[in-house]
Amino acid sequence: MKLERCFWCGEDPLYMAYHDTEWGQVNRDERHLFEMLSLELFQSGLSWLTILRKREAFRKAFAGFAWQEIATFGSEKIEELMADSAIVRNRKKIEAVIQNARQMPGLLQVGSFADFLWQFEPKERQIPIGGHTRASLPLLIPEAHQLSCALKARGFSFCGPMVCMSLMQAVGILNDHLRGCYLCPYSQVSE
Repeated sequence: MKLERCFWCGEDPLYMAYHDTEWGQVNRDERHLFEMLSLELFQSGLSWLTILRKREAFRKAFAGFAWQEIATFGSEKIEELMADSAIVRNRKKIEAVIQNARQMPGLLQVGSFADFLWQFEPKERQIPIGGHTRASLPLLIPEAHQLSCALKARGFSFCGPMVCMSLMQAVGILNDHLRGCYLCPYSQVSE
């Protein structure tokens, strides 16, 4: 029996595995959260499948997304990353990951990265009976804009509302699996 999934993961095994085992599932691990923020900003303007295919190369290039180590990257490392054809070679995005890593200590003085992110979980969100359809799923919610503003106020960069919305979906702050998907918690509700 074929499992019904969200339309966006298509038939690619890597994409389906990401959908089935990671996307939309709550993850509060600090390193994973920083990785996802970084990958989401790299994805901006590209397909997520492109990023997934390069994920292991990103992990290698960015010290397993250990933000403490990334914060020490200087100009020589930036040039090394710009020469690495296994990752997305966009100077502004590379510099943004390093900038964001350097902002983590200040953010963590007020609590964990997970607690910071989860404070933007919508308190009340209108979910149609049976869950969202492709047409009814909002592209942005106010909380994604609020998260973006809060990160920027703390010195983070390349974290606009769309990056934040995608991050919220990826790490389980939002469960936006669509109606009919076997992972949609609202699909069990009869209409």
